[in-house]
Amino acid sequence: MTDREDFLIWLQSDVVRAERALFDGDDGPRRATWSAVEPVSVLGAWRNATNRAELVEAFEDLSASFSHCTDYGFQLVSFDVRGDMAYTVGYERVSTSVDGAPRTFTLRATQVYRREANGWRVVHRHADSVARAPLPAVPAVE
Repeated sequence: MTDREDFLIWLQSDVVRAERALFDGDDGPRRATWSAVEPVSVLGAWRNATNRAELVEAFEDLSASFSHCTDYGFQLVSFDVRGDMAYTVGYERVSTSVDGAPRTFTLRATQVYRREANGWRVVHRHADSVARAPLPAVPAVE
């Protein structure tokens, strides 16, 4: 198996499950996919963090506001793996409740990953909301 294939399997299983769990009110799986080694950072749609303590606090606060996730999908636009570093760019489409009110939204998300002794871990995330205009079709990444 190539590094790219190994990375994609982890991304499409662990990371996707972790993100869905966050939008269902459980931040534990997301924290498990993130590095415990500094530096880590988030420039998020709702909250920023520039170290592990801020990151954990942000994930706890976010998960407390989300519940009843009925759909989560990640559309991968681009990715690459170079040695022990990787990145992804994609769209996250989410149907969940935010503070008890049902919402559907799309986030544009770019993430950076580092291969550590225990496997791939997220080290940086930048996400923002996408306007409600239809998104252009993006070819599947193989």
